Amino acid sequence: MIFRSYAAWFVSVAVTLLGVAASAAKATAQTTYPFNVVYDTNVILTPITPEVLGASVSGFNPDAPYGLTNFTSINNYSQFNPATGVFTFVPDATQFGLEGLPVGVDRFFGNGEDQLFGSSNATAVINNVTGTLDGTGTITITGGSGRFVGATGILNFSETEPLDEYQLLP
Repeated sequence: MIFRSYAAWFVSVAVTLLGVAASAAKATAQTTYPFNVVYDTNVILTPITPEVLGASVSGFNPDAPYGLTNFTSINNYSQFNPATGVFTFVPDATQFGLEGLPVGVDRFFGNGEDQLFGSSNATAVINNVTGTLDGTGTITITGGSGRFVGATGILNFSETEPLDEYQLLP
């Protein structure tokens, strides 16, 4: 099996809101947690078919807010469109006509019980001038644990991977 692995930066450039709702008999409270962080990441792309790659990302930043020092994104899928030069990344392989594969999950976590869960969608293009793969996307936050139980929100992100760091592994 061929793997492509490279170091990358995962940059969360804007977070709309991470809301935590606590329901009582007649009241609902909401807390907003601003979240802006840069993770140093490793990306692994694994061929599933000649047209579709499996994508997983792991990231780390020891200074991330709320102790969410780690990021993982697993079971995501990518397809390249040669007519547009765009890679599309989605959490559900059925969007590329593949059945029976697990749906992608993104997770922010650290040593404590605080965690955020979601799923991501992104696009990326090869920038021949800078020698990078430049992408943007969103992570839809669908829940969490610890202080983030019931969290919802949207993380907007951008990422840049140097193309010279692609490695083919046996």
